[in-house]
Amino acid sequence: MSEFAEIDARLLVLFDGRCGFCNAAVRWLARRDGHDRLRFAPSDLPRVAALLDRNGLGAVSFALRPSTLIVVRDAGGEGELLLLRSDAVLALLDEMPGYWPAVAAVLRPIPRPLRDFGYRSAARVRYLLGGRLEACPLPTAREKAKFLSPAEPAA
Repeated sequence: MSEFAEIDARLLVLFDGRCGFCNAAVRWLARRDGHDRLRFAPSDLPRVAALLDRNGLGAVSFALRPSTLIVVRDAGGEGELLLLRSDAVLALLDEMPGYWPAVAAVLRPIPRPLRDFGYRSAARVRYLLGGRLEACPLPTAREKAKFLSPAEPAA
């Protein structure tokens, strides 16, 4: 059984749990996830470290670049795929209701290096925008089902 079986066919969003801007963005996504397509996990969970290791983004490498948003398709499955930076943002916009998939469609033709430059520019000032948190905030009761538990799932 996959260590991410509880995710099912949903996208897994890995984020910097100590970044105030990142936490605000995750909560924004969680509130708008009307089709229940997303699950969230701070990047410092042990099973996330294992996922990063097997995909060549070991915990040390990721810790050096925590500003990289990662979206995982088929987490723990045979088709596991990691989307980084602007590709991750586009995947998330595609899952949002309303006009957000159209925004993704407008942004997608922009060459990835240019999109990633915009992403990295915003990531450089994220602590200025949202501050640095002492610890990853606990999700509200309503959000809790969308966040992976720090405890390992039962096998």
